[in-house]
Parts: sequence; structure tokens; C-alpha cells
Amino acid sequence: MTIVDFGPTIVGVLLLVATTWIVLSAYGVPRRWSPGLAILRGAVQLAAISIILSGVINSPVFVALALLVMFAVAASTATRRLGWSWQNLRRVAGSMALGVLLSMGIIFATGAVELTSRYALAIGGIIVGNSMTTTVLAGRRFTEAVIDHWEEVEGWLALGATPRRATLELARGAVFSALIPSIGQTKTTGLVTLPGAFVGSIFGGISPVEAGRFQIVVLAGIMATVRHHGRVPDLLTCGREGTSCTIGSVN
Repeated sequence: MTIVDFGPTIVGVLLLVATTWIVLSAYGVPRRWSPGLAILRGAVQLAAISIILSGVINSPVFVALALLVMFAVAASTATRRLGWSWQNLRRVAGSMALGVLLSMGIIFATGAVELTSRYALAIGGIIVGNSMTTTVLAGRRFTEAVIDHWEEVEGWLALGATPRRATLELARGAVFSALIPSIGQTKTTGLVTLPGAFVGSIFGGISPVEAGRFQIVVLAGIMATVRHHGRVPDLLTCGREGTSCTIGSVN
């Protein structure tokens, strides 16, 4: 394909970016170029990865390497948004890795989806991306909750409670808040939105029934990336100053 073949796509994207900029400018929204720059960066990255993957999509080794790169970028990005430090990176990467490996392990071990290089790359990319988003949302919501309820946290600490115990309920609330977008999208799937995996599968020639089965597995995998059980608050901890809240594992 030549650049001419992508002409309509380029024009359409540029018009959408321009429309976004005009609307944001009209309302005086700061950083109004951010959406456009994000689209430009995404387009360049997608073009590069498309060229690379076209030659290695059937190679398990290269697909595994690609997933590792995706995970490394996701973990480092989430850490930067929550407050960069090597300790935070270890905590974020460890928490994300546990959720991603658990979800993908169940999906492929049960045979819900056939374990092939293509499916591993597709499902892995989706789950890693959503794991990053959930991690950032949970971390930011937790930090905000601790700052807003610092008197309550300080009271617990004054009574001799550990930082984990003092922020236990706030951590649980933060995790649930981070799940709200995924829960909302899942509840309205098929009624309000058609998820990308479903649409992409149909475009690839798979029947709607098979595409629906694939999408259900993906949605369940996304939900499972959060360790939603009695030790969920172990993902989060907060220092005594109220501003050093991080995601991680508490020993």
C-alpha cells in the first residue's frame, strides 16, 4: 500500500483532531493540543509496530518479547504517573504482573482461547493496557482519598495502627473506583458500545457468535487483573506524611 491509499484516513484523522482542538479552544481547556499529539504519537507507534509484527506475528519467541516490551512500557508509564522511584516501579510491576499472568494463565490453560502467537499478542496487549489504566486510577484515587481523609488516617496512626490498617478502607474504595470504568463498559457491552476485540474479530472474518465468545473472555480477563479478594488493600500503602501514597505490596 502507498501513501495515496491512506489519503482518506489521514484526512479524516486530521479533521477529527482539528475539531477536537476547536472545541477545547472554545471552552478554554488547557493543553488543548494534547489529544492531537497523542493521536500523532499513537499513529507513529502503531505504524512502527505494524511493520515489525507483520514479519514476526507467527514466532512465539518474538511475540513473547513484544509482550515483555509492552509490559515494561506499561509498568514504567504507570509508575511515572504515580510518582517515580525504583521502589515504586518494583511494586507497580509486581502488582501488574500478578494480575496479567493470572488472567492470561486462566484464559489459555482452560482452553477458553487457543494458545497461539496471534491470540497471545492480542489478548496480552489488551490486558496489559487495561492493567496499566486500572493501576493508575487506583493509585491516584487512593492518594486523593488519603489526603482528603488525612485527619481520619492520622487518628488511626495516633492509636498505634499500622499505615496499612489506617488506610485499609480507603484502599478498598480506591480499587473499586478504579474498576468503575471497566464495569460500566462491560455492563453496556452490546447495548451502548461494541468493544474493539469484538469488532476486530468480525472484520477479520470470524462469525459474530465466535467474536462474542472471544470478547467475553477478554472482558473477564480484564476484570481478573485486579486481585479482588481479602488482600486487595495489600496493593496499596501510604506513608505517614500523607503524600507518599504508592501502589505496591505490603509485607
